Amino acid sequence: MRILMTGHLGYIGTVAVPVFQEHGHEIVGMDTDLFSGCTFGPSVGPAGSIPNLALDIRDVEPDHLAGFDAVVHFAGLSNHPLGDMDPALTDAINHRATIRLAGAAKRAGVTRFVFSSSCANYGAAGDDFIDEAGAFAPMKPYGQSKVDAELGLAKLADERFSPVLMRNATAYGVSPRLRFDLVVNNLTAWAHATGEVLMKSDGTPWRPIVHIEDIARAFLAVVEAPRDQVHMEAFNVGSTDQNYRVMDIARMVADVVPNTRIVFAPNAGPDPLCYRVNCDKLLARFPQARARWTPRRAAESLYALLRTMNLEPKDFEGERFGRRPNVLAQIAAGRLSGALRPGRVSLEAA
Repeated sequence: MRILMTGHLGYIGTVAVPVFQEHGHEIVGMDTDLFSGCTFGPSVGPAGSIPNLALDIRDVEPDHLAGFDAVVHFAGLSNHPLGDMDPALTDAINHRATIRLAGAAKRAGVTRFVFSSSCANYGAAGDDFIDEAGAFAPMKPYGQSKVDAELGLAKLADERFSPVLMRNATAYGVSPRLRFDLVVNNLTAWAHATGEVLMKSDGTPWRPIVHIEDIARAFLAVVEAPRDQVHMEAFNVGSTDQNYRVMDIARMVADVVPNTRIVFAPNAGPDPLCYRVNCDKLLARFPQARARWTPRRAAESLYALLRTMNLEPKDFEGERFGRRPNVLAQIAAGRLSGALRPGRVSLEAA
């Protein structure tokens, strides 16, 4: 298949590209490479060598999408801190640009659109397991933008166009565009750099977590599936047995990284963002998407890599690898506008 992958130079995309290539698919990317300065290692790997349309997803037209069999849509503002910067901009990129992209794909004759949504849609779901039929309760602009995008995609679905809604659990794992704002990665980095597993909450909230390579294989499964198995279906992407309280993850990291102790930040307290997600539907429909990674194995892998480097908290919390600090630094330097376009462009351009 000939597949357009947006966000192919990001945290998940740089891992997904070789997964799809190994199964014989031709991948073309679409990424403005906003986080080119956040490369973790010598290069972004195979994702850096595929054709890149280099378009902002807000600017896509049907002609750009002619000849593709499917779109895999990873691009967007990727977390709550970025989403909180400007809720209107978050809506413009994560919601309205997604619908624009999907509409252009449909007019171009693309038959499948696989959307990278989020379990953050469930928000404050609490301690009970929630499945794909559960109510949405997004608590922040990021989650709301994903909910609104899903609702908009549903309106485009018909006998010729099949959106698929992939609600990813909180990701973890090593990537050429590594993110340290994710719980497993962040706790492991703090443990290695300081000897302390730094807790920014009281540790009681539930989080479903999933390795980025397992996310990539789940997306591959739905791209390759017959239409009747995926048309306008939602899937929680992860494993039901990989729901953890944050404190359990902290203990796991402390066990992996020698001579560390768990400490709490001064403002650590209860986090209302709490959801425990049932992912059985994905596994029942696509056994080949069974998770191959565990958070302990991923923490061990990341720790081994960090031992070869000399990172300090200012690196993984600051502009070198932190997505929000990096964006703010680019805006301050004039490389980006407040609308996250090159240079100082008016926010109305978003």
